[in-house]
Amino acid sequence: MSRRPRPATPPAVAWAKAVVHAAAIAPAAWLGWQIYEVWRTGSDALGADPVAEIEHRTGLWALRLLLLTLAVTPLRQLTGKPVLLRFRRILGLYAFFYACLHLAAYLALDLGGYWAQIFEEIAKRPYITVGFTAWLLLVPLAVTSTQGWMRRLGRRWGQLHRLVYLVAVLAILHFWWLVKSDVREPAVYAAIATLMLGWRAWRRFSARRTTAVR
Repeated sequence: MSRRPRPATPPAVAWAKAVVHAAAIAPAAWLGWQIYEVWRTGSDALGADPVAEIEHRTGLWALRLLLLTLAVTPLRQLTGKPVLLRFRRILGLYAFFYACLHLAAYLALDLGGYWAQIFEEIAKRPYITVGFTAWLLLVPLAVTSTQGWMRRLGRRWGQLHRLVYLVAVLAILHFWWLVKSDVREPAVYAAIATLMLGWRAWRRFSARRTTAVR
């Protein structure tokens, strides 16, 4: 039996996806250029502690894109535009991309390539424990993000991808424990995540109450 051809992507959606791709990759491209400038000229483009700046920026963009991924469903429900769901996978994969960059920067620059030491760090430092756990949970979500995996897993796909809520909580906790004293920035992201998770809980509660009334 021949596979049904996928419907063509409307030009407007294709252009919008191109813009999302460009916007999502731009922070990594800019960071890469700054790293090159520091290496080439010895400038202070990355501040007094380039390693900390690289780790901070990659982790921050991983968190931002993760929260944007979570924002897609509420926005679709509020606007009534299902086309927004076409951008959820893109945003989620870029969140994973930046999370991988964040972990790679820590392994290569902070640990100096002594990767086995990460297990000692995980056991010793709670903020690394929750951060590494968040990354591990993102791996199966990224792997199973395709249409093929959605068909294979069926209802279990949705159950698996609810792990993204836990990932968001762990990522914010990682950020919160990392900064220690000035928690204003992670508090903003925690408030955004709470708002989106609260929206989902309210929608689910409302749906159950409506079903019970019927």
